[in-house]
Amino acid sequence: MAGLVAARTLVLGGARVTLLEASDRLGGTVAQQTVGGILLDAGAESFATRRGTVARLATSLGLAEDVVEPTAKQEWLRRADGSTVPLPAVSLLGIPGVPLASDVLSVVGPRVAFRALLDELIPGTVGARSTTLGQLVRARMGQGLLDELVAPVTQGLHSRHPDDLDLDRIAPGLRQALLREGSLARAVRDLQTSATAEAPIAGIRGGVHRLVIELAADLQRFGVDVRLGSRVTAVEEGAVQVGGERLEGSVLIAAPHLLGRVKPDETLTVVTLVVDSPELDAAPRGGGVLVAEGGARPLTLIHATVKWPWLGERVGPGRHVIRVSYRGRATAKQATADAEQLLGVALATVVDSAVVEWRRPAAQGPAPEGVWVTGQATSGTGLAAVVGHATATAEALLERLAHL
Repeated sequence: MAGLVAARTLVLGGARVTLLEASDRLGGTVAQQTVGGILLDAGAESFATRRGTVARLATSLGLAEDVVEPTAKQEWLRRADGSTVPLPAVSLLGIPGVPLASDVLSVVGPRVAFRALLDELIPGTVGARSTTLGQLVRARMGQGLLDELVAPVTQGLHSRHPDDLDLDRIAPGLRQALLREGSLARAVRDLQTSATAEAPIAGIRGGVHRLVIELAADLQRFGVDVRLGSRVTAVEEGAVQVGGERLEGSVLIAAPHLLGRVKPDETLTVVTLVVDSPELDAAPRGGGVLVAEGGARPLTLIHATVKWPWLGERVGPGRHVIRVSYRGRATAKQATADAEQLLGVALATVVDSAVVEWRRPAAQGPAPEGVWVTGQATSGTGLAAVVGHATATAEALLERLAHL
């Protein structure tokens, strides 16, 4: 996605662009698959609405009318002790706006909740210089709340521990709200009150993979030279090597493996199940279940036909689409057993399943002098971060080219 967005930004800015893709398709983890005769997302299925980054891209691609919010049904949390409880209603990335609310107490218990309440008593400057979400929550509300509530939410939504999430990228405005309001809980309430009525995430009717289809069509329409199956083997300032061919020009990389790995990539697995189970029509766990560390092995379960009303309408009553995500490898059989445990319902008939493994770059080496870099390893996780960083990087390159 970073490469597609950067290429489109560059060509619209007047540059002549060649897009090199090592595989036989575009889009990376924004991909499609057919399971049980239903066209579905194989990777990313939603995006953060903050700053309107992805919505603006969708609008420019003619998809404005197809940007949709998920159902308002509450998500649930599978605690480490095996119990399943609704997630707090007033919260941001799991940070509670009211630490002693009954739905917070049901998740973390009174001891952890009372520690979180100390946030209201300590100076607003405490934790304000935190660089990660984890550092901030730990300083303000304690390790217990971080482990039992915030970490399951971020690991489910972003497949990252809060200690690995840049504070200003994942929660823009939270630091400023903390300093303004004097407590993290009040900051969360303030951001929720001042925000628009839109949900924190959104999707695309028909699937997020439609972004790739429209981006690819734009690149063709605007004359971008798109080369599939073209693996870059060497990079330097002003040139890349593709097989025996040397291509010269300004270089923008959206493939971090070209810069060398600082540590091994991480494997994430998404298992999609299409089931005939009328018992699920009642949505026993709303839009899905996030899993606390130390609990069941999955990171998250998404009840997709509940979360996305357009999909539920498409498949009809009795048939459901369930996505179970894991860190590491998993099988359809394992996902079925885990889904039954997390949903509290025996799945009557599994019509079809699909297992997709994604490799996410954990860290990358430095870029050669004069080479521009974007992509998930640089921007952080999530479509909003990837699209925003790719756009900004391409715009900076255009400005540089204008002064040559």
